[in-house]
Amino acid sequence: MKSTLAFLFIFFVLALSTIAQPPGDPGGGTDPDVPITGIEVLLGVGGALGAKKLMKRRKSVKA
Repeated sequence: MKSTLAFLFIFFVLALSTIAQPPGDPGGGTDPDVPITGIEVLLGVGGALGAKKLMKRRKSVKA
């Protein structure tokens, strides 16, 4: 019972301290350009390859 109360106390203190923080500066209103990195390219190519294989498999199952 003591450990449960201690956990709840710590949880609520941490939750209230995060809510009480003032909002930060969002960057001065400028929108920095973010280039597409390699991981986004790999995700896109992987998704396209997966879609191609799925369409091929569906076509072979119908025939």
